[in-house]
Amino acid sequence: MLRCLEILTVFAAALAMAFAVAHAAELPGKRRLDKQAYLTVQPIYYPGFTLGAIAEPLSIVLSLVLLPFTPAFWWTIGGFAALAAMHATYWLVTHPVNNFWLRDQKLGGLGAGFFSFGLKPDDSGAPPDWRRLRDRWEYSHVARAGFAMLGVILLLIAITG
Repeated sequence: MLRCLEILTVFAAALAMAFAVAHAAELPGKRRLDKQAYLTVQPIYYPGFTLGAIAEPLSIVLSLVLLPFTPAFWWTIGGFAALAAMHATYWLVTHPVNNFWLRDQKLGGLGAGFFSFGLKPDDSGAPPDWRRLRDRWEYSHVARAGFAMLGVILLLIAITG
């Protein structure tokens, strides 16, 4: 049973990592887009990436569940911390920009509630600088990919050690 929990935990973390790495890999190409092209392609991620995002909180919960059962406590806590940092980066840095990108999109049901929740990228009343928002969004995914890779590596060390 422990082996099953370990594999499920690493699988969920790897799935979460896949989405973050996919976003990070797009950075060079997306930085070449002009404003109109960038704003046109940005909404394509929804709902696909939104549905895949369930792996993030799942991997965090599973790594916490794994903690009391693993002899590799410190490696597992490190994996948990990296995954939690990845998720926190989403809510504090990425999500407010998602609210901006999707402000004119017709979203229904769960998506409408999810993307209307949380901070806004700029409450100063000044017109937003799309390049600053683009860079914030793109580089937040690079940071998230780094945290995710670290989390997967630490969890792999924990379960194979």
